[in-house]
Amino acid sequence: MAGREDGYRRTGAPGADASPWAEQLLGHLRPTGRDVRRVVTWLADAVQGTAALQDDTGTLIAGARPPLDDDLVASVAAGRIASAAWEGHGRHLRLVRVAYPNPASAGVLAVSREAPFDRRAADMVTHTVQVIELLLRAGETTAAGHRLERATSDLRLAILQLLMVEDTVSARRVAAGLWPGLLDTDTACVHVVEGTVEERDRLAEECIEATGEQALVVRCPAMDQHVIVVTPGDTAARELRSLIGPRPDTFIGGSARHSLARTATAYGQAVSALAVAHFRPDKAAVYAERTHPERLIDPAALSDWTAQLLRPLDTLPHHTRAELLATTRLGLEFTAVSAAKVLGVSRNTVRARMERVEALLRTDFSDLTARAVVHLALNIQVSRPDEPGGPGGSRAPRAALPDLLSGPAMRTWAQDLLTRLDQDTRDLRRTLRAWIAEGANAERTAQSLGVHAQTVREHVRSAEPVLERQLLAGGSDLYEVVLAHLATGDLDQPALPGAKPGLPDSLVHR
Repeated sequence: MAGREDGYRRTGAPGADASPWAEQLLGHLRPTGRDVRRVVTWLADAVQGTAALQDDTGTLIAGARPPLDDDLVASVAAGRIASAAWEGHGRHLRLVRVAYPNPASAGVLAVSREAPFDRRAADMVTHTVQVIELLLRAGETTAAGHRLERATSDLRLAILQLLMVEDTVSARRVAAGLWPGLLDTDTACVHVVEGTVEERDRLAEECIEATGEQALVVRCPAMDQHVIVVTPGDTAARELRSLIGPRPDTFIGGSARHSLARTATAYGQAVSALAVAHFRPDKAAVYAERTHPERLIDPAALSDWTAQLLRPLDTLPHHTRAELLATTRLGLEFTAVSAAKVLGVSRNTVRARMERVEALLRTDFSDLTARAVVHLALNIQVSRPDEPGGPGGSRAPRAALPDLLSGPAMRTWAQDLLTRLDQDTRDLRRTLRAWIAEGANAERTAQSLGVHAQTVREHVRSAEPVLERQLLAGGSDLYEVVLAHLATGDLDQPALPGAKPGLPDSLVHR
């Protein structure tokens, strides 16, 4: 065996003689043909032998490896010799070092054939190594670009999750590094753009381009078809709408403008509007500013009642309190799984936080009326945070929940809403009332009414367009209807506070 430095190793691309093999080799540099394995296979066929490429650890990357001398391979890989030739047992072997993007490591290309290596075959090996090195560098550059994209995407998600738990200070601090001024605003809207799962990455990139980096664009961690966009300015919102028209199966829903601390509320509104957008010719909708029950109750009395209800949480550290309230708000609005994905925590964490809030408030979230009332209080709390004298001080006796819900404006609104159901001969109102009382469980409702569970679901589904609210999906729309039933006396008031029974696994909203 003899090892020697190969005099044929040169730099540069294949020569300008435009020989067929050179043209074929250059073809592997085209965007559609960049595959190191295919290059090695091509070389084996071109020299009428075998070829193998192994990495710096000795792992075979491509081709069929011939018998090799380990010491000789190690010398080539370490750069002690650039290449080596060996002849024996009727075979001729060439070993050539392949430089990796990382200078500290290198692979080895081994080429074996029965005939000696003439000038043409040697040139093929030399230039093939150069092509492989180019492809490896291009692959590393592409991989680095993908890693950067993933890191940027993760950072966008982290900012959204901070906004979801009302940590606007940290969200601004994180955003300032890459997107200066992005969150230098007091208010913003949230849009949810829905496309296909296969097209979501492209849709997200188009959202980023359309908004000119003036919006926070996040691939929704809970819904694979959704892209969440927090838009501080109106221009970005208009640009988002322009993406929808020419794209099939693409819809957009937008929220009303809210403070950054109410990003979770705005997100819920955007999801609600997205459902409406599916039935609009322009495939777009903005959350309707309809009359909400909290606007029909005396603001001072409602704020005072909210402070009293949530007072048990005031003993917690500020960060812990904000985390529990934000998690509970999302957990009541969406499924526990979706809330966990949006917040970047486990479903068990969401459940544990909500159970802690239940314990502090001495209530039971398996009761739909209790969920609706706590949801009301959380919405009031986030819209009027830290009001002076809210949780303490010398004040007049606080109004009880029945008193808040029995005011003339509230009762009129509730009766007008629920009487819409009376026009249906199927007695949708009776079914809906029983369904709410049974915690939105169709099977238990069917047993109590003596009908089939599918009949219950059909009745509830039929009530949705009449009330102009989503019921089966849960969330804000359903809670408004629950409050309407409480205002008219069709349902018993929840026990707040009260004895708390054992918590079933289903206590977190779905």
